[in-house]
Amino acid sequence: MKKIKLLDDMTIQKIAAGEIIERPSSIVKELIENSLDANSDSIVVEIRNGGKDYIRITDNGDGISEDDLINAFKPHSTSKLSNIDDLYNIMSFGFRGEALASISSVAKVEVITKTDVGSSGIQAFVEEREIIKKAPIGCPKGTTMIVRDLFYNVPVREKFLKSNLVEGNHISDIVYKLALGNPGVSFKYIKDNTVILSTSKSNTIEENIYILLGKEFTNNLLEINCSNENFKIYGYISNNQFYRGNRNHQYLYINNRYIKNTNITKIIEERYKSLIPINRFPVFILFIDIDPSLIDVNIHPTKEEIKFVNEEELNTVLINIIDKSLRENLNIPKAFSKEETKDKIAEEIPLLYEKSFFQDEHDEIVVEQIEKEDIRKENTILEAIQVYDSDFVNYKEDYKKETKKEDDLKEILPRLKFIGVIFSTYILAEDTLSNKVFIIDQHAAHERILYEKYKKEYENEKVITQRLLKPEIVELTNLEFSVAMQNIDLLRRLGFFVEEFGNNSIIIREVPILFGNPQLKSLFLEIVDNIRLVSNNSYDYKVEKIMKIACTNAIKAGDKVANIEVISLFKQLSETENPYTCPHGRPTIIEITKEDMEKEFKRIM
Repeated sequence: MKKIKLLDDMTIQKIAAGEIIERPSSIVKELIENSLDANSDSIVVEIRNGGKDYIRITDNGDGISEDDLINAFKPHSTSKLSNIDDLYNIMSFGFRGEALASISSVAKVEVITKTDVGSSGIQAFVEEREIIKKAPIGCPKGTTMIVRDLFYNVPVREKFLKSNLVEGNHISDIVYKLALGNPGVSFKYIKDNTVILSTSKSNTIEENIYILLGKEFTNNLLEINCSNENFKIYGYISNNQFYRGNRNHQYLYINNRYIKNTNITKIIEERYKSLIPINRFPVFILFIDIDPSLIDVNIHPTKEEIKFVNEEELNTVLINIIDKSLRENLNIPKAFSKEETKDKIAEEIPLLYEKSFFQDEHDEIVVEQIEKEDIRKENTILEAIQVYDSDFVNYKEDYKKETKKEDDLKEILPRLKFIGVIFSTYILAEDTLSNKVFIIDQHAAHERILYEKYKKEYENEKVITQRLLKPEIVELTNLEFSVAMQNIDLLRRLGFFVEEFGNNSIIIREVPILFGNPQLKSLFLEIVDNIRLVSNNSYDYKVEKIMKIACTNAIKAGDKVANIEVISLFKQLSETENPYTCPHGRPTIIEITKEDMEKEFKRIM
């Protein structure tokens, strides 16, 4: 049995630093928050190589005196509180006195600082929490922190860092969140010698939203503002026609501190439940100013989680103000205007062709030109597609079975007898030889077919594309635009021909023909959002991610499918490598045996 022993100081320092400094973005966050606490109204952030080699934060704040500098890099040294009572009335971003000590434990730090006292400042070099060199220097009031060679003395941590691109994107995300939450401060962000962001301290919240997130965000936001004796809630929420495929654009600030709160997020999303499609998320930039004695910020190392004393009261006010704002500003989507849609389709019809969803790749391609009059007469093309989550049906466990052998299902599928479609979603089919009934999710099955065809085309470097009659222009945020440009070659290999269109916009000229006429804007935004902060930056991982997203353009629940297309679906599903699940892992097919049915009806015991 090993004996319990005290750890040496160096080991303790490295362990403690690991809780605070996870990656370069952790350093950027801590140093910007220090600048904000020092009453800065101008902050410049510069990074190189994803922040691994070089991070520089310059502010015009109060500065650090020479006497304070001696203690600044020691653990648990802070100017922001003196006893436990102060902790429950804290308004500053930092308070633990761990940031500078942790940073200097795992990186080389240079600090240049000057207060408003005296004619010169101090330059110091710090390693392992110790000032190894110090000298006077001429400099303006404020502080510059330069961090070099992160994890130089902890190589095991260094090897877990991701690529420069991924680490740089994490830093960009932090800078944007802090800039958005502090509109009274000028931010300048320089990444690899390129200015990525510049805001002014005179900007309003709305002006910062425009600069940081773009025109489309600004044009689709609803302002909210309410208060009582304990707190004030203000900011912006999206209208019912503006949403995203993930939560990347949900920003919540408590006393200007960016936080994550699942309860508040859930409450906000619940207000949109009947207003936006399933699996889509509202956008919001919300600020809550609250008496610091009513919150506890000391429950998480990153301080991104907070507990509220009066959470129920806050939730009630939040529900009421959001419901009121949405109720008064409901938008009827223009896309549902039938006449407008018919005219738009008819104008482009001479060059518009349609291909069957389930055309067999071995069959001769049959392309039919669609006449204008046929479109004007046929209203089904204009029916709204119901967004559907195929996981909501729960079948009785006795009926839910996995197919036993791949060969069995692949042999059975082509000979299935089509019975019908239930709930406009599930295809019923019978196999008399095996005495089984099969229930097939038409969306999941078509996703599997599209995914494997798409993957085969990509691997053979033969992704067939279609040139758009009217190229799609998509406006992006600064971060999204950067991600799109960084991955432009990958997108082109996958059949998405994208070009820069100026002012953080891109233009899509070609898309894979396999997907027919997808909702390009939402599809492209979802692709960019999902590859922006992927933890695994490998090329193959991104390819797989994009393929799975693109294949969601398969037929949906509620789409009407012709009998002949159902038969083709059976055949094509049987030819896939994995006919059992969609690319996301949901089942495509379940079976019910005749014996199971007879047991349920008590014909046999």
